[in-house]
Amino acid sequence: MKKVLFLAILLFLSCSAAWTQTKISDSTKTAKAKNKNIDFNVMPYLNYNRTLDFMFGAIPMMMYKLNKTDTISPKSLSGISAVYTTNKSYFIASFNKWYINEDRWRAQFFVATGNQNAQYYVDDIDTPDFYNYGTKTTMVNFSLQRKVVKALYAGLGYAYAHYDTKYEDDVQPTSITHTNGLQLLTMYDTRDAVYYPTKGDKIKLRWLSYPEWFGNDVSANKILSEFNKYFPMRNGVDVLAARFSGKFGLGNIAFEQQVTIGNEDIRGYSEGKYRGDGLMDLQAEYRYNFGKKMGLVGFAGVATIYGSDTENFNWKLYPGAGAGFRYRAFKTEKFNVGLDAAVGKGDWGLYFRIGEAF
Repeated sequence: MKKVLFLAILLFLSCSAAWTQTKISDSTKTAKAKNKNIDFNVMPYLNYNRTLDFMFGAIPMMMYKLNKTDTISPKSLSGISAVYTTNKSYFIASFNKWYINEDRWRAQFFVATGNQNAQYYVDDIDTPDFYNYGTKTTMVNFSLQRKVVKALYAGLGYAYAHYDTKYEDDVQPTSITHTNGLQLLTMYDTRDAVYYPTKGDKIKLRWLSYPEWFGNDVSANKILSEFNKYFPMRNGVDVLAARFSGKFGLGNIAFEQQVTIGNEDIRGYSEGKYRGDGLMDLQAEYRYNFGKKMGLVGFAGVATIYGSDTENFNWKLYPGAGAGFRYRAFKTEKFNVGLDAAVGKGDWGLYFRIGEAF
């Protein structure tokens, strides 16, 4: 209970700090309306997948300028999400992206707590099948990047996670894991917009180290890489987006730190069957816009994994394809929410989106 209270305070402070920095001091109602610096919206959350069942909740979020005279920095984004599922999972999180001092500095802060009741596939026992597990999770992640030269950023970060996992039928012993990770980040960003790019590149490389001297039970490392490229189509009305992503686990990767095919890499998998220490994928998405606020997307890709406990899953190809609907959430910024449906290899999934997949 104390942990949940502490996280609730963090959620409040992170968003109230952003609100304070963007508070408007004009004395008349007319001036306030003219110089409004905050674009606020509350999005309902409805979703379904084969692991968590029906999900519902709310996501209040706002876009704002930390400095109204800064015409170069993109708008910052802060929000809170609260989601409950019919399989009795729940998640509460605060997410923040800050763009500071003419986009010379970029910072992110994320804090979450929840209880995930999910499943994974086990084949090295007498009865191979999906087995349920429940993980109580607390996560805190912060990163700060500085522009080194034009379009190139470098920075540092810290990631904390605490997992308390119990497995059905004692297929594995109950485990309590906490990790403290140090991050080194580099990013090359030539996109024309951070929330809905129509052209340019985003190349990002992160090295996460979990050394024993930093409070970890065992030593591990993760390398996360991505290369996104955007092409304007139909005279800039539509976008063709392409992506390569690689997530490489090195050393003693905990069960909760493993990666699973699904979500942004690759959509169409929601059972949690294909998981391992590392993952690579290629995908493309066409983003068709119509009207002032609406759009459609179509996407396809393929992924592979390694380090799975099921040896037959390693280095196989797992395709996924689907389509989705988009709706513009804010008046002053091209930022979409939407819903995707996708099919994979013997699996399928529905995905509520806040922003684009990549």
